[in-house]
Amino acid sequence: MSTALVHDGTAVLGRHLQRIRRAPAMTLMTQTMPIVFLLFFGYVFGSALAMPGAEYRAFLVPGLLVATAAGGLMTGMFQAAQDSHRGVMDRFRTLPVSRAAVPLGQALADLVTSAAGMVPMILIGLAMGWRIEGGALDALAAFGLLLLFRFAMTWVGILLGLASQSEEAAGQLGSATFMLPLLSNAYLPTDGMPGWLRTVAEWNPISAVTTAVRDLFGNAPVPADAAWPVAHPVAGALLWSLALLAVFAPLAVRRYGRV
Repeated sequence: MSTALVHDGTAVLGRHLQRIRRAPAMTLMTQTMPIVFLLFFGYVFGSALAMPGAEYRAFLVPGLLVATAAGGLMTGMFQAAQDSHRGVMDRFRTLPVSRAAVPLGQALADLVTSAAGMVPMILIGLAMGWRIEGGALDALAAFGLLLLFRFAMTWVGILLGLASQSEEAAGQLGSATFMLPLLSNAYLPTDGMPGWLRTVAEWNPISAVTTAVRDLFGNAPVPADAAWPVAHPVAGALLWSLALLAVFAPLAVRRYGRV
């Protein structure tokens, strides 16, 4: 990584962190919605499933952490589209700034805020009865997977936001991404789904990351008869995250250069 990229990326990172600080309402909404979902799903769905309430909440918390990490797709898309639509990208391109620094700074800023946003959600989960049953190293590995997946999904969102160049289009497309965790094992096990739907859900990257996080936290066993990414969740989660980064980060940088 070149010195210019590090310097310029740090400057853009600072710009995005200041932007977040100046928009506390938006930050508060994005940080509190996962907690609302946790309380709603944990106590409403948990009372309607075969799993007892406490058992379901232990199953749910890792799933919601991964669903929140997948939300990097929506935030990355909206922020990139907003900057492109309002001419911020045009002003950046007139400066002697590394081409990769602008999307990299945005992705790193999102990573910092999402890491901070995990803390209240974890505390609420602990208050609801969820516990980390595995070892400390496994727990650190689980948090590392969450942040890696968030970082990868943010790059996907940045590319889509730069491609749309419209806040309205990004908002509409972003609302559609709400379906992605529903088509996974984040909220419910996949073994009760119809065959074709179960296949779709288990090849969803969210399912592999969710299963890996549950396994590392010691909250649920790995399904033995699942598709390969779920049956080998840590390897599947790493491969999905690294593949998304390898594909979408270069494409986002190239797209930024042509916006």
